[in-house]
Amino acid sequence: MAVRACGLIIYRRLKSAPSSKVTDCIEYLLLQTSYGTHHWTPPKGHVDPGEDDLQTAFRETQEEAGLQASQLTLIEGYKKELHYPVHGKPKTVTYWLAEVKDCNTEIKLSEEHQAFQWLKLEDACKFAEYEDMQAMLKEVHQFLCSKE
Repeated sequence: MAVRACGLIIYRRLKSAPSSKVTDCIEYLLLQTSYGTHHWTPPKGHVDPGEDDLQTAFRETQEEAGLQASQLTLIEGYKKELHYPVHGKPKTVTYWLAEVKDCNTEIKLSEEHQAFQWLKLEDACKFAEYEDMQAMLKEVHQFLCSKE
């Protein structure tokens, strides 16, 4: 049985100069873990008993980044599952996409993380070491570009 976790890919749109493309103004939130290899990841965590997957994603985002569901807009039409082994056991992580309503919203980290960054796509892919995470960020970016 695979371990299940859920999270949100959080992004913000910066106010742009009229000449810049909308996609250049998108930044993604990544959190650096305070354990293990200190990898960078969107907020995510294990599903608690009695919780549905989306509830888990919002709860974990609140716990890990201090962002309330009311501060976010869930983006319809995007949901992605990543599958990978952790300590030899299969893990499935389901991600949804959400935009912060106010791009200046404060991030409040839990003890599970030691740092956060808002990053443009290219830098977010450098910080996210895992290929499937990089591919998902690129896919999200294409999805957002196609909605413009």
